[in-house]
Amino acid sequence: MKIALAQQNYHIGNFESNTQKIISAITTAKQQGADLILFSELCICGYPPRDFLEFDDFINQCYKAIDAIKEHTQDIAVIVGGPQRNESKLGKDLFNAAWFLYNREVKATVQKTCLPTYDVFDEYRYFEPAFNWNIIEFKGKRLALTVCEDIWALSENPLYRTCPMDELAKQKPDLMLNISASPFDYDHDDDRKEVIRANVKKYGIPMYYCNVTGSQTEIVFDGGSLVMNAAGEVVKELNYFEEDFAIVDSNTLLQHTTTAYSKALNKDMRVSKIDNHEKIIAYLTQTKNIAEIHKALLLGIKDYFLKMGFTKAILGSSGGIDSAVTLALACEALGAENVRAILMPSQYSTGHSVSDAEQLSHTLGNPYDIVPIQNIYDAFLTELQPVFNNLPFSLAEENIQSRSRGNVLMAIANKFGYILLNTSNKSELATGYGTLYGDMAGGLSVLGDVYKMQVYALARYINRNKKIIPQNIIDKAPSAELRPNQKDSDSLPEYDVLDKVLYQYIERRQGPKELIAMGVDEALVNRILKLVNTNEYKRNQFCPIIRVSCKAFGVGRRLPIVGKYLS
Repeated sequence: MKIALAQQNYHIGNFESNTQKIISAITTAKQQGADLILFSELCICGYPPRDFLEFDDFINQCYKAIDAIKEHTQDIAVIVGGPQRNESKLGKDLFNAAWFLYNREVKATVQKTCLPTYDVFDEYRYFEPAFNWNIIEFKGKRLALTVCEDIWALSENPLYRTCPMDELAKQKPDLMLNISASPFDYDHDDDRKEVIRANVKKYGIPMYYCNVTGSQTEIVFDGGSLVMNAAGEVVKELNYFEEDFAIVDSNTLLQHTTTAYSKALNKDMRVSKIDNHEKIIAYLTQTKNIAEIHKALLLGIKDYFLKMGFTKAILGSSGGIDSAVTLALACEALGAENVRAILMPSQYSTGHSVSDAEQLSHTLGNPYDIVPIQNIYDAFLTELQPVFNNLPFSLAEENIQSRSRGNVLMAIANKFGYILLNTSNKSELATGYGTLYGDMAGGLSVLGDVYKMQVYALARYINRNKKIIPQNIIDKAPSAELRPNQKDSDSLPEYDVLDKVLYQYIERRQGPKELIAMGVDEALVNRILKLVNTNEYKRNQFCPIIRVSCKAFGVGRRLPIVGKYLS
């Protein structure tokens, strides 16, 4: 039996576009002689639809889309993902289902059993787990069809009480089919392949795995759909971070058999396994990770603008490493002509800050303007003088500069219809080293899930073929330039020290005792962790962040603002 994988990029709630894309792939599969074609989890409506699922009209449109697709299933079976109403009064009103369509009929539906609620997932908020598990017979083959997380229930200490494949295996299937919406992050991108391998070896049968690609606000899906035979060998792997299509004949896979696979998966496969504190920076900045982050950020920017109907971006270009990397990424994703850089020097800016930023824009070919802020800043101080009452220069005056820049950027954005890209990195957001309504302003955060040391690595990666970011931007000490001779290190530990502690605390959830046991100074641990926890209120007001790690700030990390823990 010839089975096609259609790895596609969907738009949440854009039923017309999603449906046409699916029908187009069905037509291609028919022309190439496929018997069956797989699409990804919730492809009908896009993933994750979140509270759209609470609207009857949204569900009705999902059903209409399935009816439209069904008309194109003559002589080819189609598996699509979409919500299904729960006809029982027990439990939630919906299932997350795989719909098996053939000859213009719904031949079967399979409901997802394992509904994740960790990190960015919140499926048990909307869906009811499956009540039963049955194979599907089609063209002489017995198919075990599952949805995404259903194949992850193999660990020694599983998150779920029922493993769907254990139930389906009792019915002696010939093939496993899995439709997924599995997000990218550099911390466990290889784990997905190992999960598939563990399944095929445990049950001794091949798997067709269809994942989604594209970016949905902050979540990036990298694709990587594949076919694996029962020996754990990858027979076909689709491209990453782009749409792709392939057909693989199942008869070529069934020639391999294997004994049961006894190795259990680690329950924490979704959490980084880096436990050597001194090797963290090397791990974070290794070329493989940086190359994947680069692709993910480009896709995140591109899809955010495309799916929101935006065309042009604006950002503040300071001559620093963060704005330089953000500008280079935006120009690559959107086209240099669509990205406007605004240079906003103050009396505390160094001369090379402006010249470095100008050189970068000349190299990239993007438009830029210079809007000095000293007069704006002085006007603020003049009007505030009676209230400030000659008190010494402090953080208040520093932040007025940052907020003046934020106002300039938003004014130009409003005037010309730009979207402001934020340039803050994860190290700054973690420690609160940023000004609300100033340099924390923006419609989308490009680097908010990228640590400072990774930003430097990204700059070097961007320069891998030719010099784009001036070397002086990479080499000079980072500074907010809000007071004379200011350096980031005046307020924060050196970034190569800071990022290791932040990664251990945020990604690996290591507490103070564990960090101190690793040899980190106790006072430093307490200082950094307090900075992270007391600045939750700032992050709560921040814009969406493109997620590239296993624990990004935003929807996947939910902490109380007023909590006392470690603060």
